[in-house]
Amino acid sequence: MSQLPSSVHAVVIGAGIHGLSTGWHLGLELERRRRGSGRDVVVLDKTGVGAGASGIACGCVRNLYMTEPLHAILRHSVDVWTYDPVALGFQQVGYVGVDEEQNLPAYERVWKSQNAAGYPSDLYAGEDARRFVRGLWPDFNTSRVGLALHERVSGYAGTRQAVTGLAGKCAQHGVRVLSGVEVTGYDVEGGRARAVLTDRGRISCDVVVWGLGAWTPRHWAMLGKPSQLTCRYPDGSVETKDMWTYWRLLEGEVYYDEPYVTAAGLNPPVLHVETSEPVVDPTSGRPIKDFTYVYFKNGNERMDRPGLQGGTTPVKLGPTAVTDPYGHANDEYQADPWFADYFCAAMGQTMSRFKGCRPQFRERRNGGIGAFTPDNVPVFDWVASNVFMIADSNHGFKMTGAGKLVARLLMGDDVPELKPFALDRYAQGRTFGASGSHSPWV
Repeated sequence: MSQLPSSVHAVVIGAGIHGLSTGWHLGLELERRRRGSGRDVVVLDKTGVGAGASGIACGCVRNLYMTEPLHAILRHSVDVWTYDPVALGFQQVGYVGVDEEQNLPAYERVWKSQNAAGYPSDLYAGEDARRFVRGLWPDFNTSRVGLALHERVSGYAGTRQAVTGLAGKCAQHGVRVLSGVEVTGYDVEGGRARAVLTDRGRISCDVVVWGLGAWTPRHWAMLGKPSQLTCRYPDGSVETKDMWTYWRLLEGEVYYDEPYVTAAGLNPPVLHVETSEPVVDPTSGRPIKDFTYVYFKNGNERMDRPGLQGGTTPVKLGPTAVTDPYGHANDEYQADPWFADYFCAAMGQTMSRFKGCRPQFRERRNGGIGAFTPDNVPVFDWVASNVFMIADSNHGFKMTGAGKLVARLLMGDDVPELKPFALDRYAQGRTFGASGSHSPWV
């Protein structure tokens, strides 16, 4: 077990995507500016690398957000994913979002914003959209297809490979990643955290970064922060909301013996379908849900034989949840029995090749939760004079670029990409509004 330092410049808490990316990039920035090295940074995790959502996510890397300021964050994220795609397990196959034509105005805004941020995408509508998706997947059911957004630089990554790769980048630059160290509190004086208190001792530090995922609310409470916030919206409306809301995630795998490829024989883009078409159980003929919201891609890592991975919208839990044990080890948050029926039926309705795939659903423990912010959009901001919070609202896996930008901010740079996500947006009437999607992530 590595020795805990008594003093260090920066303590990063959480060894998931955000914590590891921040640790790595902060080490890089200290070296580049000759203001120190990675030895001045330590990443702590009470369990280990990728022990939270980062280690069990489906692994999609996409920029399909109606919240336009996020597009610039994802542009930086793709820069990080492609910095060393082999080490990080990144497959740059693209991402295709399919919806009905009535939602074209919203997608036009997304398309324009993505390209303005340097994130190239193409938008197809009407028959052009149907022709585009059939060109990739000839057996695609295009009866509800009215538009298709093709993000050319998106894709997916293996979750365990990604966090292991990021931990390797930290090690290459001298950043210590210490597992089995639980933070129990903070020594705060005058609004400043003088030290991080752990079950293995005290660490004096200059700056603290939270990359805590589902455990963010616990540390928020440690600093005495409020459980509710007043949220003011651009239209003048005001609402009091819980600061944190937990959602239960629904993702899984389906075995598929034939190669899942495009008409050209290539690894297909990640596919995201959201329409008003009910998903019907092909056995009973009864509707499972009155809408379609499904995403899937070729399987990766955790699959023991060829297949696909994907999911649907999460399930809202409320302001409290049990975070330990996490994920598959927690009996309370396993996927509902209907999820497998819904996921397989939605896949079969989308492409004829997947009809009747329900017996091939991989039955295993499948659970995970995330802590969402009041408007379901990330918060990147100081919560004390030297404590910076990365609260990703469970957008985390794809956002490797957040750590890169936070590292620059910690070095004193002006980072305009982070400014829309400050905490003061709630009080100043810049709370982000609902998107109209069935999913809180959009």
